[in-house]
Amino acid sequence: MRSLFLLALLAAPALQERRPNIVVILTDDQGWGDLSVNGNTNLATPAVDSLARDGALFEHFYVQPVCSPTRAEMLTGRYHLRGGVRNVTSGGERLNLDERTIANVFKGAGYATGAFGKWHNGSQHPYHPNARGFDEYYGFTSGHWGDYFDALLLDHNGQLVRGKGFLPDDFTDRALEWISANKDRPFFCYLPLNTPHSPLQVPDKWFAKFASFEPRMKSEDAKEDLATTRAVLAMTENIDWNVGRLLRRLDELNLAKDTIVVYFSDNGPNSSRWNGGMKGKKGSVDEGGVRSPLLMRWPGKITPGSRVRPIAGAIDLLPTLTDLAGVAIPAGKPLDGISLKRALAGEAMPDRMILNHWAGKFSVRSQRYRLVQSQLYDLDTDPGQKTDVGFDQADVLGRMSKALEKWKSEMTLGKDDRPFTVASKFTPLPARDGESRGEVKRSAKAPNCSYFTNWTRPEDRITWDVEVAQAGRYDAVVYYSCAKEDLGSTIELSFQDRRLEATVSDAHDPPAYGPEKDRANRGTESPVKDFKPWRLGTIELPAGRAPLTLRALKVAGSRVMEVRQLELIRVN
Repeated sequence: MRSLFLLALLAAPALQERRPNIVVILTDDQGWGDLSVNGNTNLATPAVDSLARDGALFEHFYVQPVCSPTRAEMLTGRYHLRGGVRNVTSGGERLNLDERTIANVFKGAGYATGAFGKWHNGSQHPYHPNARGFDEYYGFTSGHWGDYFDALLLDHNGQLVRGKGFLPDDFTDRALEWISANKDRPFFCYLPLNTPHSPLQVPDKWFAKFASFEPRMKSEDAKEDLATTRAVLAMTENIDWNVGRLLRRLDELNLAKDTIVVYFSDNGPNSSRWNGGMKGKKGSVDEGGVRSPLLMRWPGKITPGSRVRPIAGAIDLLPTLTDLAGVAIPAGKPLDGISLKRALAGEAMPDRMILNHWAGKFSVRSQRYRLVQSQLYDLDTDPGQKTDVGFDQADVLGRMSKALEKWKSEMTLGKDDRPFTVASKFTPLPARDGESRGEVKRSAKAPNCSYFTNWTRPEDRITWDVEVAQAGRYDAVVYYSCAKEDLGSTIELSFQDRRLEATVSDAHDPPAYGPEKDRANRGTESPVKDFKPWRLGTIELPAGRAPLTLRALKVAGSRVMEVRQLELIRVN
């Protein structure tokens, strides 16, 4: 009777005065085990836990091993490899332009659409969130950011701005303001927070509780770094506080009963810490690397305290949310995901398998088993994946291997050869999207928030593989630093046979910062600097594809300059 009643309610959104609002909260590098609702007693996450108490908890929900693939799957309902997402930086994170997004679908149904936080599926138009269905965007489009306080070079609808305060708080503030402004119409709010991804920074008021905390629950891996664990616990409690602020705002606006709230993470934990005894962490196709919490609340429609056992994945969010909201999905590419409406009602779901992939490694999850490369594990009895049961379960191994080979035959695994597009009035070309030649180096191994340094010789080059969609005159602006003693170098910007020369004449040599605020070692990620914009001049760019190149015609000192970003601004 309960199931029939719930199905009737879920089938009737079109009869309501208005369709339900949607709020999707996505955390970054938070593992399944980083919530008290999943049994972690090291911390308290009451606001997040309340979504399970007042709604549904999915027991077996799967994402991809790293950030941008999961985000692409949530946006499209399709496996990330189908949409061209093969990497997390340098252009490989971009979602193909022929993919329809969940924002496109809801916007087409009359919803206001806004995203606030880490995008990580393309920076330049038409890959930018404003070109993928979001009316409003505030955040950063990169895979990570180097400093979380009053952050520089954030993106607000294609314009660079400075953030205010701690980034997750800033993103939530913007989301709350936008929700309040759009309270009288259906809205789709996407809040992809940037924590607990490194750098592991968090305000003192959150860290104080954990500064000398000895975790009661630890990883089975002896490599657990307690400094990292303490920082992650503090960052997660900050996330919970922000979730609580959002839920209170919905209450204050009398929107709670009209709003579906979804909470999940983009991959497994970014360090060895307690995760329910599962094998694997971020970057791994094992269970612990791809199992994520999924909590979903819709008061009056989803039964409080529901537990959903059938396996599900990020690919299912688009078909599920549109189905619950009564929004039709326009004809287009076939989805890999399915609607989970029946599962939310406690109904049986068809047997299925879910694919995971990263860095050439694949795994497949059925309701009970996981196939990792050629080994088969029974997850009901062996979450740590210690015993290969493929010999004893040859039929299961055969079926799952066949499904994997079919998927692999359909996916695009080759090298990414897409240029960076110059297709709007403002085109940012950050260092992460460029290539260095000669002695030029990145400020750190991870490209996402890096800048180019060690530019010392005329034969050195910095290039971007670009395609100019619209010929015309463009102002060129470079965000740079240069010490006083190095002034006087002459640089050239070139594209095909067009040239622009300028001389570095204004000293700007700010210190690098960021790591001094870290609660644990940031590893391969770059510090940041307050780079200064410098207008080189105007260059005529023909349409077409070619390297856009910076080089030094004359080096006046020990180095030319450091480069964080090049911008092209079309002149009307």
